[in-house]
Amino acid sequence: MEWIGIENYTFALGDEWFHKSIYNTFIIALKSGIPQHAIAIPLAFFIHTSFSRWRNTVIGVYFVPYITSTVAISLVFSTLFSRDFGMVNQVLTYFGNFTIADIKVFSWLFPVDNVDWARPEYTKNMISFVVFWRYVGWNTVLYLSALQTIPKDLYEAAIIDGANRYQQFWYVTLPQLKPMAFFAVTLSIIGSLQLFEEPFIITGGTGGIDQAGKTAAMHMYITAFVESDFGTASAISWILFMMIAGLTWLNHKLLGGSNH
Repeated sequence: MEWIGIENYTFALGDEWFHKSIYNTFIIALKSGIPQHAIAIPLAFFIHTSFSRWRNTVIGVYFVPYITSTVAISLVFSTLFSRDFGMVNQVLTYFGNFTIADIKVFSWLFPVDNVDWARPEYTKNMISFVVFWRYVGWNTVLYLSALQTIPKDLYEAAIIDGANRYQQFWYVTLPQLKPMAFFAVTLSIIGSLQLFEEPFIITGGTGGIDQAGKTAAMHMYITAFVESDFGTASAISWILFMMIAGLTWLNHKLLGGSNH
Protein backbone atom coordinates (compact mmCIF):
# COMPACT_ATOMS: atom_id res chain seq x y z
CA MET A 1 0.00 0.00 0.00
CA GLU A 2 1.34 3.45 -0.95
CA TRP A 3 0.33 6.91 0.25
CA ILE A 4 -0.70 8.96 -2.80
CA GLY A 5 -2.32 11.97 -1.13
CA ILE A 6 -5.20 13.44 -3.13
CA GLU A 7 -4.26 11.73 -6.37
CA ASN A 8 -7.49 9.70 -6.45
CA TYR A 9 -9.51 12.93 -6.16
CA THR A 10 -7.57 14.73 -8.90
CA PHE A 11 -7.91 11.68 -11.17
CA ALA A 12 -11.67 11.44 -10.55
CA LEU A 13 -12.20 15.18 -11.07
CA GLY A 14 -10.24 15.05 -14.32
CA ASP A 15 -11.96 11.94 -15.68
CA GLU A 16 -14.25 12.82 -18.60
CA TRP A 17 -16.47 9.78 -17.92
CA PHE A 18 -17.03 11.02 -14.37
CA HIS A 19 -17.96 14.42 -15.80
CA LYS A 20 -20.45 12.77 -18.12
CA SER A 21 -21.96 10.67 -15.32
CA ILE A 22 -22.41 13.81 -13.21
CA TYR A 23 -24.03 15.60 -16.17
CA ASN A 24 -26.39 12.65 -16.72
CA THR A 25 -27.23 12.55 -13.00
CA PHE A 26 -28.16 16.23 -12.85
CA ILE A 27 -30.21 16.13 -16.06
CA ILE A 28 -32.18 13.09 -14.83
CA ALA A 29 -32.57 14.71 -11.40
CA LEU A 30 -34.05 17.89 -12.91
CA LYS A 31 -36.30 16.11 -15.41
CA SER A 32 -37.67 13.68 -12.84
CA GLY A 33 -37.49 15.78 -9.66
CA ILE A 34 -39.14 19.05 -10.70
CA PRO A 35 -42.31 17.38 -12.13
CA GLN A 36 -42.54 15.18 -9.01
CA HIS A 37 -43.06 18.18 -6.73
CA ALA A 38 -44.90 20.36 -9.27
CA ILE A 39 -47.55 17.62 -9.62
CA ALA A 40 -47.47 16.17 -6.08
CA ILE A 41 -48.42 19.44 -4.34
CA PRO A 42 -51.63 20.23 -6.30
CA LEU A 43 -52.47 16.51 -6.43
CA ALA A 44 -52.21 16.26 -2.63
CA PHE A 45 -54.37 19.39 -2.29
CA PHE A 46 -56.97 17.89 -4.65
CA ILE A 47 -57.06 14.59 -2.74
CA HIS A 48 -57.20 16.43 0.59
CA THR A 49 -60.14 18.62 -0.41
CA SER A 50 -62.08 16.29 -2.73
CA PHE A 51 -61.97 12.89 -1.06
CA SER A 52 -63.11 12.05 2.42
CA ARG A 53 -64.44 8.51 2.56
CA TRP A 54 -62.18 7.10 -0.21
CA ARG A 55 -59.09 9.16 0.62
CA ASN A 56 -57.03 6.27 2.01
CA THR A 57 -57.85 4.10 -1.02
CA VAL A 58 -56.77 6.83 -3.43
CA ILE A 59 -53.57 7.40 -1.45
CA GLY A 60 -52.84 3.67 -1.54
CA VAL A 61 -53.18 3.62 -5.32
CA TYR A 62 -50.67 6.47 -5.70
CA PHE A 63 -48.31 4.85 -3.18
CA VAL A 64 -48.16 1.46 -4.94
CA PRO A 65 -45.28 2.40 -7.33
CA TYR A 66 -43.07 3.36 -4.37
CA ILE A 67 -43.38 -0.06 -2.69
CA THR A 68 -43.10 -2.00 -5.93
CA SER A 69 -39.78 -3.68 -6.68
CA THR A 70 -37.43 -1.44 -8.65
CA VAL A 71 -36.35 -4.40 -10.75
CA ALA A 72 -39.97 -5.17 -11.71
CA ILE A 73 -40.68 -1.52 -12.53
CA SER A 74 -37.57 -1.21 -14.69
CA LEU A 75 -38.31 -4.42 -16.58
CA VAL A 76 -41.94 -3.41 -17.20
CA PHE A 77 -40.94 0.01 -18.51
CA SER A 78 -38.20 -1.53 -20.66
CA THR A 79 -40.96 -3.55 -22.33
CA LEU A 80 -43.29 -0.55 -22.63
CA PHE A 81 -40.50 1.48 -24.31
CA SER A 82 -39.51 -1.37 -26.65
CA ARG A 83 -38.89 -0.07 -30.17
CA ASP A 84 -40.89 -2.67 -32.13
CA PHE A 85 -43.51 -3.96 -29.70
CA GLY A 86 -43.69 -1.33 -26.93
CA MET A 87 -47.05 0.22 -26.04
CA VAL A 88 -45.53 3.71 -25.85
CA ASN A 89 -44.54 3.62 -29.52
CA GLN A 90 -47.93 2.20 -30.51
CA VAL A 91 -49.76 5.08 -28.81
CA LEU A 92 -47.43 7.80 -30.11
CA THR A 93 -47.38 6.56 -33.71
CA TYR A 94 -51.18 6.13 -33.65
CA PHE A 95 -51.58 9.86 -33.08
CA GLY A 96 -48.67 10.65 -35.42
CA ASN A 97 -50.34 8.75 -38.28
CA PHE A 98 -53.89 9.89 -37.46
CA THR A 99 -55.22 11.29 -40.74
CA ILE A 100 -58.07 13.59 -41.69
CA ALA A 101 -58.58 14.03 -45.45
CA ASP A 102 -55.23 12.27 -46.08
CA ILE A 103 -53.43 14.78 -43.87
CA LYS A 104 -51.52 13.62 -40.78
CA VAL A 105 -52.78 16.38 -38.53
CA PHE A 106 -50.68 15.50 -35.49
CA SER A 107 -47.44 14.54 -37.26
CA TRP A 108 -45.85 17.81 -36.09
CA LEU A 109 -46.35 16.72 -32.47
CA PHE A 110 -46.14 12.91 -32.48
CA PRO A 111 -43.69 10.61 -34.33
CA VAL A 112 -44.94 8.73 -37.39
CA ASP A 113 -42.33 5.96 -37.05
CA ASN A 114 -41.33 3.89 -34.03
CA VAL A 115 -38.85 5.66 -31.75
CA ASP A 116 -35.69 3.84 -30.67
CA TRP A 117 -35.70 4.83 -27.00
CA ALA A 118 -32.22 3.31 -26.52
CA ARG A 119 -30.68 6.13 -28.58
CA PRO A 120 -28.62 8.57 -26.49
CA GLU A 121 -30.99 11.51 -26.99
CA TYR A 122 -33.89 9.53 -25.46
CA THR A 123 -32.19 7.45 -22.75
CA LYS A 124 -32.22 10.12 -20.04
CA ASN A 125 -35.86 10.99 -20.80
CA MET A 126 -36.91 7.36 -20.43
CA ILE A 127 -35.06 6.96 -17.12
CA SER A 128 -36.45 10.30 -15.87
CA PHE A 129 -40.01 9.21 -16.63
CA VAL A 130 -39.57 5.94 -14.72
CA VAL A 131 -38.11 7.75 -11.68
CA PHE A 132 -40.86 10.38 -11.82
CA TRP A 133 -43.60 7.70 -12.00
CA ARG A 134 -42.15 5.83 -9.03
CA TYR A 135 -41.71 8.75 -6.63
CA VAL A 136 -44.58 11.15 -7.42
CA GLY A 137 -46.88 9.09 -5.16
CA TRP A 138 -44.35 9.17 -2.32
CA ASN A 139 -44.13 12.97 -2.49
CA THR A 140 -47.92 13.21 -2.71
CA VAL A 141 -48.21 11.31 0.58
CA LEU A 142 -45.63 13.61 2.20
CA TYR A 143 -47.47 16.77 1.15
CA LEU A 144 -50.82 15.24 2.07
CA SER A 145 -49.60 14.57 5.60
CA ALA A 146 -48.48 18.20 5.85
CA LEU A 147 -51.86 19.44 4.55
CA GLN A 148 -53.62 17.64 7.39
CA THR A 149 -51.68 19.69 9.95
CA ILE A 150 -52.74 23.09 8.56
CA PRO A 151 -55.26 24.68 10.98
CA LYS A 152 -58.77 24.99 9.52
CA ASP A 153 -58.98 28.46 11.07
CA LEU A 154 -56.69 29.76 8.33
CA TYR A 155 -59.02 28.53 5.58
CA GLU A 156 -62.10 29.84 7.41
CA ALA A 157 -60.46 33.26 7.74
CA ALA A 158 -59.54 33.19 4.04
CA ILE A 159 -63.13 32.30 3.07
CA ILE A 160 -64.48 35.16 5.21
CA ASP A 161 -62.06 37.46 3.38
CA GLY A 162 -63.54 36.29 0.08
CA ALA A 163 -60.70 34.01 -1.08
CA ASN A 164 -61.68 31.46 -3.70
CA ARG A 165 -60.24 27.93 -3.85
CA TYR A 166 -57.26 28.97 -6.00
CA GLN A 167 -56.42 31.86 -3.66
CA GLN A 168 -56.68 29.54 -0.63
CA PHE A 169 -54.19 27.19 -2.29
CA TRP A 170 -51.78 29.96 -3.29
CA TYR A 171 -51.85 32.15 -0.14
CA VAL A 172 -52.61 29.61 2.60
CA THR A 173 -51.61 26.12 1.51
CA LEU A 174 -48.31 26.75 -0.27
CA PRO A 175 -46.70 28.85 2.52
CA GLN A 176 -47.75 26.27 5.12
CA LEU A 177 -46.18 23.50 3.03
CA LYS A 178 -42.76 25.13 3.01
CA PRO A 179 -41.21 22.99 5.82
CA MET A 180 -42.42 19.78 4.16
CA ALA A 181 -41.20 21.04 0.77
CA PHE A 182 -37.74 21.48 2.29
CA PHE A 183 -37.81 17.91 3.62
CA ALA A 184 -39.18 16.40 0.38
CA VAL A 185 -36.75 18.28 -1.88
CA THR A 186 -33.85 17.25 0.35
CA LEU A 187 -34.87 13.61 -0.03
CA SER A 188 -35.12 14.11 -3.81
CA ILE A 189 -31.61 15.60 -3.93
CA ILE A 190 -30.14 12.69 -1.96
CA GLY A 191 -32.05 10.09 -3.98
CA SER A 192 -31.15 11.67 -7.33
CA LEU A 193 -27.42 11.76 -6.63
CA GLN A 194 -27.60 8.13 -5.47
CA LEU A 195 -29.71 6.98 -8.44
CA PHE A 196 -28.53 3.53 -9.46
CA GLU A 197 -31.11 0.75 -9.86
CA GLU A 198 -33.38 2.21 -12.56
CA PRO A 199 -30.63 3.30 -15.01
CA PHE A 200 -28.56 0.19 -14.27
CA ILE A 201 -31.40 -2.21 -15.18
CA ILE A 202 -32.82 -0.17 -18.08
CA THR A 203 -29.39 0.16 -19.74
CA GLY A 204 -28.34 -3.39 -18.92
CA GLY A 205 -25.59 -2.19 -16.59
CA THR A 206 -23.65 -0.56 -19.43
CA GLY A 207 -24.95 3.00 -19.21
CA GLY A 208 -26.47 2.72 -22.69
CA ILE A 209 -25.15 3.99 -26.02
CA ASP A 210 -22.48 6.67 -25.50
CA GLN A 211 -22.98 6.23 -21.73
CA ALA A 212 -26.07 8.45 -22.01
CA GLY A 213 -27.77 6.79 -19.03
CA LYS A 214 -24.76 6.27 -16.80
CA THR A 215 -25.22 8.04 -13.46
CA ALA A 216 -22.55 8.97 -10.92
CA ALA A 217 -23.54 6.04 -8.66
CA MET A 218 -23.22 3.66 -11.62
CA HIS A 219 -19.81 5.13 -12.46
CA MET A 220 -18.69 4.60 -8.85
CA TYR A 221 -19.95 0.99 -8.90
CA ILE A 222 -18.21 0.19 -12.21
CA THR A 223 -14.99 1.85 -11.02
CA ALA A 224 -14.96 -0.22 -7.82
CA PHE A 225 -16.36 -3.62 -8.77
CA VAL A 226 -15.59 -3.89 -12.51
CA GLU A 227 -12.30 -2.00 -12.77
CA SER A 228 -11.27 -2.86 -9.15
CA ASP A 229 -10.12 0.73 -8.57
CA PHE A 230 -11.43 1.11 -5.02
CA GLY A 231 -9.32 4.20 -4.29
CA THR A 232 -10.91 6.24 -7.09
CA ALA A 233 -14.37 4.85 -6.25
CA SER A 234 -13.90 5.98 -2.63
CA ALA A 235 -12.90 9.46 -3.85
CA ILE A 236 -16.02 9.58 -6.06
CA SER A 237 -18.22 8.67 -3.09
CA TRP A 238 -16.76 11.54 -1.05
CA ILE A 239 -17.22 13.95 -3.96
CA LEU A 240 -20.88 12.90 -4.20
CA PHE A 241 -21.24 13.36 -0.43
CA MET A 242 -19.90 16.90 -0.70
CA MET A 243 -22.26 17.63 -3.60
CA ILE A 244 -25.22 16.39 -1.54
CA ALA A 245 -24.11 18.52 1.42
CA GLY A 246 -23.73 21.60 -0.80
CA LEU A 247 -27.11 21.18 -2.51
CA THR A 248 -28.81 20.49 0.84
CA TRP A 249 -27.30 23.72 2.22
CA LEU A 250 -28.60 25.58 -0.86
CA ASN A 251 -32.03 24.01 -0.41
CA HIS A 252 -32.00 25.10 3.23
CA LYS A 253 -31.34 28.67 2.11
CA LEU A 254 -34.25 28.52 -0.34
CA LEU A 255 -36.89 26.55 1.60
CA GLY A 256 -35.56 25.94 5.10
CA GLY A 257 -36.06 29.41 6.54
CA SER A 258 -38.64 30.27 9.16
CA ASN A 259 -42.23 30.26 7.93
CA HIS A 260 -44.06 33.47 8.84
